Amino acid sequence: MVEGVLAGGVAGLGLFLLLKALFPARPGLVARLLALDEVRESSDAPRILLLPEEEVSAFRRGLGLRLARLYGSRGWHVRSTKSDLALVGRSFEGFLATKALLAASGLLAFPVLFGWLLLMGWGASPTIPFWVAVLASLVFFFLPDLQIKKEAAARRRDFRHVVGAFLDLVSMNLAGGRGVPEALMMAVSISGEQPNWAMARIRDALQGARIVGITPWQALGQLGEELNIDELRDLSAALGLVADDGAKVRSSLTARAATLRRRELAEIEGRAGERSQSMLVAQLLLCAGFVIFLSFPAAMKMLGS
Repeated sequence: MVEGVLAGGVAGLGLFLLLKALFPARPGLVARLLALDEVRESSDAPRILLLPEEEVSAFRRGLGLRLARLYGSRGWHVRSTKSDLALVGRSFEGFLATKALLAASGLLAFPVLFGWLLLMGWGASPTIPFWVAVLASLVFFFLPDLQIKKEAAARRRDFRHVVGAFLDLVSMNLAGGRGVPEALMMAVSISGEQPNWAMARIRDALQGARIVGITPWQALGQLGEELNIDELRDLSAALGLVADDGAKVRSSLTARAATLRRRELAEIEGRAGERSQSMLVAQLLLCAGFVIFLSFPAAMKMLGS
C-alpha cells in the first residue's frame, strides 16, 4: 500500500514536471525585470558572440531550449555553470538536455531491477527497486555538473598560465614602442597559425572587437566575464587606464605576469605536496597490513592456547 502510494506520487510529480517543461508558464515580474536589466547592460557596449563548439542533435537541442526557457522563466541564471560550459566549449541547452536524459535513464533501473528480483524469486516488493531507481536518477542528474566543474577547473588553470605568457608578450611589445591595440594583436599573432586553445580564444575576442566596434580591452573584459577569468577582467581594467588616464601600464603588466607565475608555482607545489601525502598514507597502510599479516598467526596461537 505504501509503496504504491509512493510510486504513484513520484509518477505524478514526474508527469507534472514534464508538462511544466514542455509548456512553461509565462515569465513572472522578477524574471522580466532581470531580463530588462540584462538588456540595459548589454546595450551600453556591443558584445562579441562566442559560439560554443559543441554540435547537438535536433532532439537534444529542442529539449534543451525548452529547459533553458524554464530556467529563464524561473530566474535561474546559473552563471558559474554557464561560464564553465563556455570554457569547455559546450552549449547550455545541450548540457540541460544531457542532464534530463541521464536522469530519465536512471529511472529505467526500476523495471529492470524489479523484473530481475521476480525472476530470481527473491520477492515482489517494489520498495528497493524504486529507491534504487530514484537514487540512480539523482546521481545521473548531478553527474554532468561534477564532470563539467572538474574539466573547467583544469582548463581555467591552463588559461591562467596562458594569460601570464600573454601579459609578458604584451609588455615586451609595449616596451618596443607599439600602442596598446598593436601590442595586443602582435602578442596573439606570435603564437603562429595554430595557437594554443586559450590563446586562440583571446585572438578570436580581439578580432571580434574590430567587427563589433569595441576596444580590445573591452573584448578581453567580456571574455573574462564569460569564462569567469579574473585575470582577464583585471587586464581589461588596467588597459582601460591607458586610454582613459594615460597611465603607464607596462610595469604593471610585468608585475601581474610575475604574480601569476608565483601563484601557479605555489599551486603546483601544493598539488605535489598533496600527492606526496597520499603516497605516504598508502605506504603506512601497506606497512600496517604487513605487520598485521606477520602478527596474526602468533596472536591466534596465543589466544588459542
